[in-house]
Amino acid sequence: MRQRVITAVIALILFIPLIIIGGIPLQLVAALLGAVGVYELFNMKGLELKSFEGVLALLAVIFLILGGTDSLNFLPNSFDSGSLFYLPIMGILMLSVFSKNAYTFDEAAFPVLVSLYVGMGFKNFVLAREAGLSILLFALFVVWATDIGAYMFGVKFGKNKLAPHISPNKSIEGALGGILSAVVVSFVYLLFFPFNYSLIVMMVLTVLFSIVGQMGDLVQSAYKRHYGFKDSGNILPGHGGILDRFDSLLFVFPLMHLFGLF
Repeated sequence: MRQRVITAVIALILFIPLIIIGGIPLQLVAALLGAVGVYELFNMKGLELKSFEGVLALLAVIFLILGGTDSLNFLPNSFDSGSLFYLPIMGILMLSVFSKNAYTFDEAAFPVLVSLYVGMGFKNFVLAREAGLSILLFALFVVWATDIGAYMFGVKFGKNKLAPHISPNKSIEGALGGILSAVVVSFVYLLFFPFNYSLIVMMVLTVLFSIVGQMGDLVQSAYKRHYGFKDSGNILPGHGGILDRFDSLLFVFPLMHLFGLF
């Protein structure tokens, strides 16, 4: 626990100034985090990031995150994130041709899905900050409140397992407590930083974001269990890998974008 707290404090000291500054520094950090996320998933599957498909997946996720941002403002406007993203994806698909079908379409699906999953999450992380610091903080508070509430309610009241085949320690009571905590925190936050939607609509969306965030956590747990890993990585002592910390946000940010919050 002591190691977890120390790591969390150091991470916040480094992270908070970045999200306040925003702009190119945050964009580059988001791309770096996305690259680490790709590495973690490749590592879990037993693939080398320095392989041809690994390099292309890395380029795809970086292009997706940075496309259309100030970091790549020297490129023509037609070079948007979607177009840039698809270039290395085409390279991955063409591996089946150059390998004479030794590299199959099914094998190509893994690096493509990895880059899309990680890239879309961190791309919307960047977009949320560009839309405003209050929007980014709202997402962080919802996810953090959900995580803390789920843990506290789970320890105190947890009896019924939520998904024992994936994450045996999570309970239904904990999940409900996480949602309740997110609603309370977001209610207080929105009193000071209101959004365009009414407070009632935002409460409904908060419930949805909390549920989806917990699902993102379970998805990552399912991947780790499938590949036989306890954590996605060890870059954050006591916390695991980047995906262990951002798994919920990778689901929440795109959904917030979908509902027009940024």
